[in-house]
Amino acid sequence: MFDDLKSVMTRVLKLGSLLVVGITVLGSVIGFLVAGTSGLLAALAGGAAAFAFTALTVLSLLFGSKLNLGGFLGVVLGGWLVKVLLFLVLFRFLDRAEWLTLSARPVVFFVVVAAVIGGLVLDTIVVTKARIAPSA
Repeated sequence: MFDDLKSVMTRVLKLGSLLVVGITVLGSVIGFLVAGTSGLLAALAGGAAAFAFTALTVLSLLFGSKLNLGGFLGVVLGGWLVKVLLFLVLFRFLDRAEWLTLSARPVVFFVVVAAVIGGLVLDTIVVTKARIAPSA
């Protein structure tokens, strides 16, 4: 029995979402203890960004898999560029946000970094355990 790409990516999205929620909750508690409401909001902003990055990766792979190799690479690269632009816009917005105190800024950073590293580990585990049929 082989897994198809959709089932593997669905598993990545579900487990990735659970991971991001867990990291966001933990970051929210720590952020609130360190920086009050600003730290709580910082963790929520970091968690939202991490979820958006995870979802964009899965969507670009699912959409790109229906195209030829050139189209696939174009969609994956395009998705990566969209994520870079979203990252720049989000952190430019956060840089100007009055509610984000100086003591809460590391909370955003650590939530995003923890979610990215955790997501990479999770993606690796899910993909290596998947049984993908060899292409002809």
